[in-house]
Parts: sequence; C-alpha cells; structure tokens
Amino acid sequence: MNKKYAPLFENFTLKPEVQLKNRLVMAPMTNFSSNPDGRVSDAELAYYARRAKDVSMVITACTYVTENGKGFHGEFGADRDDLIPSLHSLASTIKEQGAKAILQIFHGGRECPPELVPNGDIVSASAVPSERAGVKTPRALREGEVESLIRDFGEATRRAIEAGYDGVEIHGANGYIIQQFFSPHSNRREDRWGGSLENRLNFPLAVVDEVQKTVAKYADKPFIVGYRFSPEEPETPGITMADTLFLIDNLAQKNLDYLHVSLQDFRSTPKRGVEDSRTRLEIIQERVGHLVPVIGVGSIYTVEDAFEALESGVPLIALGRGLIIEPDWVEKVASGREDDIETKIDKDAQDRLVIPDPLWQAIINTPGWFPGV
Repeated sequence: MNKKYAPLFENFTLKPEVQLKNRLVMAPMTNFSSNPDGRVSDAELAYYARRAKDVSMVITACTYVTENGKGFHGEFGADRDDLIPSLHSLASTIKEQGAKAILQIFHGGRECPPELVPNGDIVSASAVPSERAGVKTPRALREGEVESLIRDFGEATRRAIEAGYDGVEIHGANGYIIQQFFSPHSNRREDRWGGSLENRLNFPLAVVDEVQKTVAKYADKPFIVGYRFSPEEPETPGITMADTLFLIDNLAQKNLDYLHVSLQDFRSTPKRGVEDSRTRLEIIQERVGHLVPVIGVGSIYTVEDAFEALESGVPLIALGRGLIIEPDWVEKVASGREDDIETKIDKDAQDRLVIPDPLWQAIINTPGWFPGV
C-alpha cells in the first residue's frame, strides 16, 4: 500500500465496543431489485456480498417502515414481522464478509409513487406537493398518524435488532418524510409538529428518541444509530445551510453514533444561509465533528478523491457509485493497485460487476448519473 493512503485504513472507534476496521463505508443506494412482496432478492444478496468484503460498514438501501412509505419499485420492507427472515438474510450476507451491517430505515412521504401506496393515499407533513412535474398532492398526516409513524420507526428498529443488524441509519435526507417535516417547503403545519423552525425539528428528534428507546429496550449488545441528512434544498422556501446548522446542533446532543451528510459532491459549497466559502462538509465537521463522528460522501471515485475528503476532517468516507463501478476499490488501494481502479461504468460488465438487472437498467438508461453513461 502507498503509505500516503494509510490513514484510510486506520481503525476507528465508532462507540465503546464497536471498532471499525477502516474509514471506508458502503453508502446506502437504492437498487430497485427486491421482490414485489418486500423481501430481499437473491440478486441483491449477491450484489451486497460482492461489495461488503473490504469496507468496514455497509449501509443498506432504504427500507420502508410502513406500508404507505414505500418510495421505490423493488424496495425491500421492514414494516412487518414476517419480513424479519428477509432482513436477516441481508444482515448475514454483509456480516459474513466482515463488515458491520446497518439498516437504513425510511418513509418516502410525498415522494412515494401512488401505485405503491395502498389506495394511492400519499401522505406528508402538509398537503404541499413537491416541485416535480406531474406529482400528486399529498394528504397532511393527522396528529395521531404522526405519533403512529414515529412508533413505526421504532418497530422497524426492533426488527433490525431481531434480524441481527449492527445498527440502523435514520434516513432524514433526500426529501423523504423526515426531511419533509423539517423543511419549510413541505411543512406548513400550525400544530406542535410545524410552523416555527423549532417545531419543525420536533418530528426528526422524536424519531431519534423512539429509535434510541427501542435500542435500549431490545438490544443486548452495542447497537449503532446514525442519522442521514441533506444540508440544503433548492426550493423557496426550503432548508438552508443555517437551518441545517440548527438541525445538527440538536442532533449532536442526542448521543447518536454518527451523522451522515448526503451530498452529490463532497466538494460542494453552501448556496444560502451562511456566508462561508468552505465546503459544506468542512463547515459541518467544524460545527459538530468534535461531538459526533461525521460520514462524508459524494462523487468519490479515485483514492485521491477519498483522501481529499478525509483531509476535510471527517473520520469516515462513504463510497456510493464508486463502489458500484469498482467493487474491488478498497482491496486495490490496500494492495497498492489504486491506478487500476475503474472510475467509469463498463457497459459490458454487468455480470462481472454483479449488478442486478433493475439497477443496471436504471444506470445505463440515466445519462449523467454514472460516469461513462
């Protein structure tokens, strides 16, 4: 190994009794490849097994916590107990390769396709549609439904514990329901779940509290709880960098095991809310990195990309598209073959890369999503 890159392979203590073998994590990425009944498919298991061997931790694709929260075709579920064996199969596959298995739990809210939700009953914080063409206006959740949804995140966490996961990641990013409650665009409520910035924070914090309460009740060994968030929204009104600093100041007081920043590019800078020319990642790390570990992600393809992200101060780096393109990314760096890392998708290599067909079709039919397409 090139000694320059040795810091990527240092151990990291995520929490007492939880050691990560290196600083490299597989990012959560939807793969559209689960069975229609919400169970993990064999193709998915093969896909994860191919990529879990050398990273320290695998964060799965998001899994819905309620039936009306399914956000993607081919998404696997964690909304009922009969899916625990399915969840277990994925946890076991990841852990057999030597990585920690983290289940990302979510609800799609207004972003759910109506055909995937019972009776097409799309719900959100408020009856405000997203700013995409042709979308359906959601129904605002009633107070009792909000409280029930919070409990559903706890129940999905219990299933993750029973299925053998090492932790869960609360998906509060990418415009899904937790972010919908925090956003002034999607949350126009006038009760305790909305209105002021402080009230819009109540739902995300209640989900964190419920998940941690569930862990305390059911986990018989250290169990990781992380939280993923998106720093800004393009809409007006929308989440600004200033809002996000308020969010993470509060999350940092919750004894979470990590915060995971969802970014398309780790080098991106704030659009509004702060006067600061540094990257979002650097700002976030300075703000809360001394209180909670931060995972950085976004357009990391080469080892130099990863090393640059690490130099921003964050202790952990997530590989997303880079690990789909190059499943042997970590091993190649470890063995001094970083120059052999593929950074563009090979359109003739689906079988070699062990990519399920639904994900493969999405990649090759979405120009600009992956380098080489």
